[in-house]
Amino acid sequence: MSLWTSLEPASATVDPGGSTTVRLRLRNTGDVVDEYRFEAVGDLAPWTTVEPQVLRLYPGTTGSVDLTFTPPRTPDATAGPNPYAVRITPTEHPEAVTVPEGNLTITPFTELRAELVPPTVKGRFRGRPKLAVDNLGNTKLTASIGGSDNGDQLSYDIHPSNVQIEPGRAAFVKTTLKPRQIIWFGSKEDRPYTLAVQRSGVKPLDVAGTYVQRGFLPRWLATFLGIFVALAITFVMLWIAYQPRVTSAAREKLQEAGVSTLAPSPSPTPGALKAPSAPATQPPAPTGTKAADGDGAGGGGGAKDDGSEKKKETKAPERTAATAVRELAEDDPDGRHICYRAYVKGKGWTNAVCDGQTAGTVGKNTPLKAVNIAVAGTNGTAGAAFVHDPGSTNGEGHFPDPWSDAADGADNYVGSAKEDAPDMLGFTLNVDNGAGPVCQVVHVHNDAWLARECDEPKAGYDFTYAGTHNNVLWLEAFKLTV
Repeated sequence: MSLWTSLEPASATVDPGGSTTVRLRLRNTGDVVDEYRFEAVGDLAPWTTVEPQVLRLYPGTTGSVDLTFTPPRTPDATAGPNPYAVRITPTEHPEAVTVPEGNLTITPFTELRAELVPPTVKGRFRGRPKLAVDNLGNTKLTASIGGSDNGDQLSYDIHPSNVQIEPGRAAFVKTTLKPRQIIWFGSKEDRPYTLAVQRSGVKPLDVAGTYVQRGFLPRWLATFLGIFVALAITFVMLWIAYQPRVTSAAREKLQEAGVSTLAPSPSPTPGALKAPSAPATQPPAPTGTKAADGDGAGGGGGAKDDGSEKKKETKAPERTAATAVRELAEDDPDGRHICYRAYVKGKGWTNAVCDGQTAGTVGKNTPLKAVNIAVAGTNGTAGAAFVHDPGSTNGEGHFPDPWSDAADGADNYVGSAKEDAPDMLGFTLNVDNGAGPVCQVVHVHNDAWLARECDEPKAGYDFTYAGTHNNVLWLEAFKLTV
């Protein structure tokens, strides 16, 4: 068996998201009628269509098939030359396989997406948002990061300030925002700012965020101190103005009379003295109780219990995550512990569990609305909820609220327990810098337990994300350890 093949052209170019066609010509140089089957092989095979897939040729005749290439506009379509091949298998001689090869050049394209996590941060002296930069193109991305705001009210410490991102990968940029002026007294103020992702020769991609600067001392305390100082000044002034003066009038009287000494006054005679009359005192009136009308003998004058009053029922205080973690801290003051519970849709809050136990339900189609977390020995914790977005156009949820934080032994609530609150798809979680890692394992809808993950400060970010971004894969249960 003999077969002649030719690719026209041997090298072609295509744009991601577009298509191009290469013609494969072949001639049956044998002496029998044969049927040939075509199959695309190599990395480009998923994007290659062969038409027709079967061709029958008589001896000495020529035929052709079209190879259509449609690479997607995704990072998988690697920019540059990409080899491809077509396997030709004759029916009469299946062992005599022919594989003609060609070259397809995919043109480069760039696409960038950036998001602030979280978009709003709060603080008195600094805020620490993170900028997630995704390279959705098919070439390596090099960019620099800068910050700006109206009025130059903030300073920016960005690390790293320059990033290189491979196709289909993401980079996290840590940013520290510092206000140039401290609010000593008064209410909080919103300070909008912008982080710009700048590439050479391209308009910068601006990502807007808000830094909420809190006052160092609350307004009520400033008012109280002002009133206290005013009262203190008033008291001192009144004391100075009305301070009693003690003077001797005897010397002045002597000088007026012109004598240096006074004659002794005659002492009173005993007969001239009168004994003071003793005041008439009355004995105190005896105290007693008036008998109640209608009481029988031996009633004791007490109120009659007719059973009309109901005993007040006292409700036990809610056992939150903070209650559970403080109990552990009392038994182990030097240890690290984390306690937590989940708000299950239609069921309410679960019991508080600690240190790797399961919170929530598994396989019962009951999503989580909120989580309650408390820690001991980690200098506090912070987190934010990622929830279902009914208006999503990319199949993902969103962060509706800024991060919430709490100190050691205090409750931190992430998400919302309201009836109309959206389902949780995941949540971010960290402990204070230098206090060690926090790890999580989660169970999502229609899936098994996901792999255990921990925060990785050495990798460029100091928090862990528990869950997925998929709008239909809500959280069902989770486990936490520190």
